[in-house]
Amino acid sequence: MAGASMKDIKLRIKSVESTMQITKAMELVASSKLRKAKERQERCRPYFTGLHQTLENIEKAASDFSSPYQKQRDIKKRCVIVIAGDRGLAGGYNSNVFKSVLPLIEGGNVCVLPIGKRTVEFFIRNQVEILTTEFAEAADVSVADCFTISNLITKGYLDGQFDAVSIVYTQFVSMLTQTPVCDNLLPLKKTDSAAKSGVHSLVLYEPSPSAVYDAIVPNYIAGMIYGAMCESVASELGARRTAMDAASKNASEMIDDLSLRYNRARQGAITQEITEIVAGAEH
Repeated sequence: MAGASMKDIKLRIKSVESTMQITKAMELVASSKLRKAKERQERCRPYFTGLHQTLENIEKAASDFSSPYQKQRDIKKRCVIVIAGDRGLAGGYNSNVFKSVLPLIEGGNVCVLPIGKRTVEFFIRNQVEILTTEFAEAADVSVADCFTISNLITKGYLDGQFDAVSIVYTQFVSMLTQTPVCDNLLPLKKTDSAAKSGVHSLVLYEPSPSAVYDAIVPNYIAGMIYGAMCESVASELGARRTAMDAASKNASEMIDDLSLRYNRARQGAITQEITEIVAGAEH
């Protein structure tokens, strides 16, 4: 019996060691990809910050400024862009995003634009109206795709298909902290009237400030979506790295515990064998 028990423990140790090799490899891959994701996030930020500043400058420069993208209307239907992952093994990354979006879904008439395989599966399972599943794989979404998404939702907003657009994604705070965030994309907030007073622009906008503003908005929305994608990718990799690190530590503790049990079983078998030999010699 002791021999069988020792054999089982030894097989279990080998199994856990194999699993630990996988978790360590996944942790290293996540760390490598995370560094690249953070660099991409930092590179794209100045461009989209500049776009936002340009929109503010155009609005401040025009005394009688108006744009359909700023028009407040009764929200009969909302479109929500939800970004999550394609795979699991990332701790609570996906589930935290879905918990954040549930109040929006339960609160009224909503359609969603899911990005990520897990996101598509979640909304199909919950029978929520889906705008499109064209961007089901988050890993394959490019800058060009973000512009396509932006054109799709801005057209839907202007056509009255929905009255507000929000985006739910995960903000990368640190390696250990990733926070789900819900931002409103449309309608855009108006600049404070106090900030406009006394501002004289040296820039002439043709054909008009409103026309230039409306032309820039889809690019700005695309930038917001791409920025959210970068944040989400970095957050997923950070969550996966943390989860795999914890799994590796747990595996190491299990190996130590199993090794201790193996040594005890081995010592017990040796002691029993010696006892049997001594008992046989006495007879």
